[in-house]
Amino acid sequence: MSTYLQSFRGAVAVRTRRIIGVFMSINDPQWGRGSGSGGGGKNSGPPDLDELMRNFNQKISALFGRKGGSSGGGDRGPGRPSFAQYGGGAGLLIGLVFLVWLASGFYIVDASQRGMVLRFGKFVEETAPGPHWHLPFPIETAEIVNLSQVRTIEIGSRNGGKSKVPKESLMLTDDANIIDIQFAVQYVVKNPQEFLFANRAPEDSVLQAAETAIREIVGKNTMDLVLYKGRAQITSDAQKLTQEILDRYRTGISISKVTMQNAQPPEQVQAAFDDAVKAGQDGERQKNEGQAYSNDVVPKAEGAAARLTQEAEGYKQRVMERAEGDASRFRQIVTEYNKAPGVTRDRLYIDAMQEIMTNTSKVLVDQKGGNNLLYIPLDKLMQMTGPGTVPPVDAMSKPAETSPGAEALPSASRSRDALRSREREPR
Repeated sequence: MSTYLQSFRGAVAVRTRRIIGVFMSINDPQWGRGSGSGGGGKNSGPPDLDELMRNFNQKISALFGRKGGSSGGGDRGPGRPSFAQYGGGAGLLIGLVFLVWLASGFYIVDASQRGMVLRFGKFVEETAPGPHWHLPFPIETAEIVNLSQVRTIEIGSRNGGKSKVPKESLMLTDDANIIDIQFAVQYVVKNPQEFLFANRAPEDSVLQAAETAIREIVGKNTMDLVLYKGRAQITSDAQKLTQEILDRYRTGISISKVTMQNAQPPEQVQAAFDDAVKAGQDGERQKNEGQAYSNDVVPKAEGAAARLTQEAEGYKQRVMERAEGDASRFRQIVTEYNKAPGVTRDRLYIDAMQEIMTNTSKVLVDQKGGNNLLYIPLDKLMQMTGPGTVPPVDAMSKPAETSPGAEALPSASRSRDALRSREREPR
């Protein structure tokens, strides 16, 4: 019975007691007072129940047009009501009780709820949200089922993981390892008729179905996959398999979410497992470092190889094109040489000497004419005035401003000695 129905019945009972109290207190000068004989108007305790009942019946009879007094030739006292007066009061009381009994059949279904009406324990109908009425107890009863309430069942632990249940949490993996795992399953009611009548304990069915599904999935996977890599996949598979089992049982329940709260090895082997995990992490770190070094070296080597390949290809193209150009030029020279051999020879000689002389700094001075020339460093001047270079103003002005001194004298003396040795040789 819903809370609203209980509150409604309580309100009806309170109102009924108030109405009876009003009837009992109207025009009753003896309520709460003494009987008047020897009491002196003082309070002498609670009133007599028989007297209250008689007064109540008299007032009820007066309301229905009856009066106390003699009936059928017998002279009754003023304080003794007749049987009809008793019957009228009892009928009114029964009528009030009947009204309260009928009112107890009213109930209200919220928007997120459904009402299930039972007649002598058998399902009759399902009521939608809103106010409804059914035949009162014990003929019909109404069960209210909340469809939006999210219910939670823990597997392997209780009270939010504070207390463990080893019987549920210890599971065996595919690689013969034992793990301690805790799950939380959240579900809602999707079919209230199946939820109430198809199974005796639907909450226990959810617990057993979820535990069965999780054990099956964990038993098909390795320990590393369950603990680290495949948590999301395991929860998804567990939710799907649990829903399939509950649908076969016709529980009327929909699994909304399966959450893995904790997964770890048993406490007895926790230290050894931590060492194994650290070793695995070190191996993974070294593997990552090697991969990073490989990613750094291999691209550089590939780039250097590509550069060398491109340079070799360019050198090949350059040599081939240059050879082809030389061959073409030679064929053209041969053609011109056949036309004018002398001119062609002179031109080839001049081009060769020009090419040779442009790359040398030798200076020849002819002194057979008898001129006594002062030698100056002509090779340096030629380098300074070579193609593509402009002699600076300071360098050109310094020899004119300064006399042949510190830097020019040693080179000039060496040049004169060389010339004198050359002049002596022919003699």
